Amino acid sequence: MPQVKPRTLSGFMELLPAPQQQLERMLNVLRETYALYGFTPLDTPLLESAEVLLAKGGGETEKQIYRFQKGDSDLALRFDLTVPLAKYVAQHYGELSFPFRRYQIGKVYRGERAQRGRFREFYQADIDIIGDGKLSILNEAEIPAIIYQTFSRLGLKRFQIRVNNRKILNGFYAMLHLEGYASDIMRIVDKLDKVGQDKLGLMLAEEPYINEDAAGEILEFILIRGSNAEVLARLEDYRGQNALFDEGLDELRAVTEHLAAFGVPEENFAVDLTIARGLDYYTGTVYETALLDHPEIGSVCSGGRYDNLAGYYIDKPLPGVGISIGVTRLFYVLGEQGLLNPALPTAPADVLVLPMTEDLAPAVRLATELRAAGVRTQLYTEQKKFKAKMAYADKLAIPYALFLGEDELAGNVVACKDMTTGVQTTLSVPETISLIRAGLREKNRGAIILEQSNKGE
Repeated sequence: MPQVKPRTLSGFMELLPAPQQQLERMLNVLRETYALYGFTPLDTPLLESAEVLLAKGGGETEKQIYRFQKGDSDLALRFDLTVPLAKYVAQHYGELSFPFRRYQIGKVYRGERAQRGRFREFYQADIDIIGDGKLSILNEAEIPAIIYQTFSRLGLKRFQIRVNNRKILNGFYAMLHLEGYASDIMRIVDKLDKVGQDKLGLMLAEEPYINEDAAGEILEFILIRGSNAEVLARLEDYRGQNALFDEGLDELRAVTEHLAAFGVPEENFAVDLTIARGLDYYTGTVYETALLDHPEIGSVCSGGRYDNLAGYYIDKPLPGVGISIGVTRLFYVLGEQGLLNPALPTAPADVLVLPMTEDLAPAVRLATELRAAGVRTQLYTEQKKFKAKMAYADKLAIPYALFLGEDELAGNVVACKDMTTGVQTTLSVPETISLIRAGLREKNRGAIILEQSNKGE
């Protein structure tokens, strides 16, 4: 039978065991942080009816979706976690309690051109808060706190959550009699970081629907800078000219006023009038999060407020607010930048038990006792030379190796070697377990992500 060359499809990521452990650490931090804020885990099928997935789609979505026939069924792989959430809430509306708070971490699929840092199969980590008819603005104020906690727990300090409100933007463009072009202008303004303000001004003036005065006013507006209080004060100068603008300004004030109570430092939060988010279904507060030392990465967490999540599936207003982290892309870029902490353990086990006698029963009992104490344990029983056994422990980076020979059995003790320091002890099993636990706490103390400022710490 001819052999087939093993290969992974372009745009799909497979990791070796050590980096897979690093990714799992990140995912665990996300799960623990989201659970801390009262979000329930949710898992929806990878595969859905194409009719259901594309109810809100069309255009680019339909071009990128993986779609196929199976018998009489028209099927598609999910391309995000928001549309499946909409379907889920509509389907289970009568069984859910609102506001419904869910988090979901799962793979999504997009048939776009694979390129560096962009994948066709990738993990997204989403949280959403869904209201029944109404949803308090306090939920929008809580989102920055969740973002702050998430990235702080991952080890980051130098990041900024940038916030705006789509009502402010739509109201401002209505003041300039450009409400019909608001989405187009937002897409142009989104290029500011790439082209600079001079080029952006020219791009605005080149549009046939924007005269020179309006281009200047738009540029002046989006470049309002300063502390959050100073930006809000400048925005007050526009109050009274458009009701939608005033409503958005009130909401933005409400979001910023609660930051301190939610534990978000001022330096990690900025009102930024260039933030709009490309998707038109956002109707209120919008968020983007940037790593300050790595602007080339772009937004690492984004989202916003929307007014009707499930209108394509149910005749009930279900407003919500949510954010999404593109985990696979973030993990890839962090690894490429050398920002994933290499000192954290990546081994599949904490301990490798090496029986040194023909009778394996004592080693089996020791492994069982270690596992009962919560220590991840591998039992190595292959008939290899001692050097090969130690090489196995080294290659997997297992922190501790335990030896159980005739002398240890006679003395009712166990020999334990710290594979990092080379220090070896001979203690009772309870004492050895205490030693290992203390050592593991120390080895796991570091942050998952290392910024430039703390690499040497």
